[in-house]
Amino acid sequence: MRTFALTAAALLTTLATATATYADTPHPTAAHHGGARWVHNCTRSDRPDTAVCHALRVVRPATEQRGYGPADLLAAYGLPADGGDGAVIAVVDAYDDPHAEADLDVYRQYYGLPSCTADDGCFRKTDQRGGSRLPRTDSAWAGETALDLAMVSAIAPRADLILVEADSAGMSDLGAAVNTAVSLGAKFVSISWGGAESVNSAGYDSRYFDHPGVAIAVAAGDGGYGVIFPASSPHVTAVGGTALQPDSSTPRGWTESVWSTSPTEGTGSGCSARLPKPSWQKDTGCSRRTVADVAAVADPETGVAVYQTFGGSGWYTYGGTSAAAPIIAATYALAGTPAAGSRPASFPYAHPDALNNVTTGATATCRPAYLCTAGPGYNGPTGLGTPNGLRAFQG
Repeated sequence: MRTFALTAAALLTTLATATATYADTPHPTAAHHGGARWVHNCTRSDRPDTAVCHALRVVRPATEQRGYGPADLLAAYGLPADGGDGAVIAVVDAYDDPHAEADLDVYRQYYGLPSCTADDGCFRKTDQRGGSRLPRTDSAWAGETALDLAMVSAIAPRADLILVEADSAGMSDLGAAVNTAVSLGAKFVSISWGGAESVNSAGYDSRYFDHPGVAIAVAAGDGGYGVIFPASSPHVTAVGGTALQPDSSTPRGWTESVWSTSPTEGTGSGCSARLPKPSWQKDTGCSRRTVADVAAVADPETGVAVYQTFGGSGWYTYGGTSAAAPIIAATYALAGTPAAGSRPASFPYAHPDALNNVTTGATATCRPAYLCTAGPGYNGPTGLGTPNGLRAFQG
């Protein structure tokens, strides 16, 4: 992992166009594991059909912030460098991050990635209707936005990016933003938020997430064993989370296990109570939709580097399945545009041998055990596995 020295962070701060500010949002809850401590950017809401973001920010002094950068992630997942040319990836989040473009520019300059700004036509920010009436700012969700944009940039630096900001964290507003992203030409959509399944989930699913020919990657959640929506939609790729460690003793050079910190914190997984099983999913212990399909790094202790100045002051380490979902969305973008009418969520099931099968770790004790425990073949926490090149994400 790269460690950012204070002098480097200070130098990069001068490249940003604005300084850190904070909105009136509830103080996030904190978690500890081993020597790390992190906060949940977004607090859960008691309102029905309201989403929460899944970004987890590690709390360390500025001189100790460290996280995987693009070269680390590409090496871990066997992905080509400098890819994504011609692809359009949408990041959909709630509320406005006024520093999104500037912070992304700092991240990309630091890692030597191509420029991606509104001036060069690579970056576009819109409201949920595709216009310029942006929602109110929110520093908690801004961390989510910074994380999402950094991860799609790390994996697919040549892709064009659309940031669609919903008016609120309500499922109908966020869903409308997803529809707008697709209408603006995005064939790859990253979603790092979700909420409890409800009686309205099936209706939301048909209105907002049924987009043939579009790869929609959705975070499975950070609450441990259990299913959230829209990860439980049969029309999306549900993305679980792993702990990713370099390991020179293995041919791959990396090892992964299920990310689980406690019974209530770790990657989401399980059996939907409401939504049907897609035809390509063949596990027999759940008659409805099983979460997840694939996975990527999510453990904050093995997190990723992000630059954030709205609700933050520079470089941070982030984790959560909010990191995993944009990595998978961008991996689809590297693999090529899905055919019209195709179901990209089915692609990994046609090529399970082209993924790194995760066989260790668990989030809980459950029946059947594979819904919460890793093992050979398909399992709930990590699905079929993590990217091992592009073949599993091609139609």
